[in-house]
Amino acid sequence: MLAETTRPAAVRDTAPRLGFLRSWDTAIIIAVLLSIAVASATVTGFASPRNTGFLLIDLIPILLLALPMTLIILTGEIDLSVASVAGFVSCVFGSLWGAGLSLELIIPLCIVLGAVSGAVNGVLVSVLGLPSLAVTIGTLALYRGLAFVVLGDQAVTSFPRAITSGLQAKIGASGIPVWIIPVVILAIIFGVVLHFTGFGRSLSAIGYSEEAARFAGIRVAQTKFWLFIISGAVAALVGIWWTLRYGSARGDNATGLELSVIAAVLLGGVSIFGGKGNLPGVIAGVVLLGILRNALQLARVPEDTLSMLTGGLLILAVVAPNAIAWSRTLSRRSSTP
Repeated sequence: MLAETTRPAAVRDTAPRLGFLRSWDTAIIIAVLLSIAVASATVTGFASPRNTGFLLIDLIPILLLALPMTLIILTGEIDLSVASVAGFVSCVFGSLWGAGLSLELIIPLCIVLGAVSGAVNGVLVSVLGLPSLAVTIGTLALYRGLAFVVLGDQAVTSFPRAITSGLQAKIGASGIPVWIIPVVILAIIFGVVLHFTGFGRSLSAIGYSEEAARFAGIRVAQTKFWLFIISGAVAALVGIWWTLRYGSARGDNATGLELSVIAAVLLGGVSIFGGKGNLPGVIAGVVLLGILRNALQLARVPEDTLSMLTGGLLILAVVAPNAIAWSRTLSRRSSTP
């Protein structure tokens, strides 16, 4: 207390501002704005309405998967099976369509299938107490294998063009896809739940300390179980979206998408150890990753380099926040008399 009161007034007044400027979320948002400015000035066609539409459409599956992934990682868990669930659902979607079922029946059945797939992860993690990393690596392989069991190496492409082209619809001449609107609404719902409800606050409490959360009356196992169900259901939505957008149900749909999702979530400031993070930062991370990949694709950068970019950002997202926290700790220790 004495040290605080004897600090110069100017320092006390500016400390909160400096803290805000040092925050990781602010750095990511600034990086997004700089990336847009640099890409618009240096990459031909980046700022065009047509490319804006393609960029936003590419962001939709990553953003959708990042929403429940954020909640799961906040509790100290992870779900690596989301892309495989999407691929599995895509194949079941194509198989049911080929059998003559209507979209009105296929879509809810596929969402239920995704929820059941997530429930398998939830039982293994929350009921049996197995580590989510090991469990979801296993189900990643399991669901991807089941996708190929359903369709083999075949593809279903007989979807009506009126449906597949409808997913490309834009808002006037802006280039903004119509389907970004429900995704934004869903992101707002997740944000409200996470930041303005007791349930959302309980997720960070679980990530900080499961034992303390249990003593506080939080149903840790039940919470994690439902988070994995939600993750599976959203992954099913992505599988449906992926199938209709590309007009093809294949066993390899959405392969590798989980790395982009996790990279975006961690880049957005969510701690891999749980207990820390917020949704606006995650959304900024999704957008930043999408902008960088889109700009480099327009610049004809090889796909291998884009994969290296995702891996590099994933490492940065883990190392940088911890390095900043370590430097702040050293700074506080050095300033303490």
